[in-house]
Amino acid sequence: MVEHDFRYSLLNPQHTLIECRALAPGLYQVTGNGGSIQTSDVLIVTLKGSKDLSMRLTVDKVRHLINPRGQWVAVTKGPVFGELAIHQWQVNCDACGKELKFEFAVDAKLGTKAQKPAASARIAELGWSTEGSKHLCPQCQKAAL
Repeated sequence: MVEHDFRYSLLNPQHTLIECRALAPGLYQVTGNGGSIQTSDVLIVTLKGSKDLSMRLTVDKVRHLINPRGQWVAVTKGPVFGELAIHQWQVNCDACGKELKFEFAVDAKLGTKAQKPAASARIAELGWSTEGSKHLCPQCQKAAL
């Protein structure tokens, strides 16, 4: 198993993602160029409409095309959701005032009540801590120990 990084931040013309579309919840078709993709490899792709968020897709089947040279089509498995909504929020550290602007994704069908838990999970991924409505950046967490 090999990881192939196709996020937008890593633009490389020999190793590009052409298309990623949902076939069914949790099942995706990915078309790309380069990277020697094989079954059971992991593809890291940027979520559409996001600057920072990505998802990991595991290659189930791959077909290498003869023309154009180096192009492939893969059927992959990944996160299951109905309609993905990307939100941008910001929080401030209650100790030093440092600002964190971040994106998080949530299944739109779950409604607004699912946004707060998804935002809290994303804040934790970024190394911040949350207690109730208070937030601490990583530096202030270390200072508190």
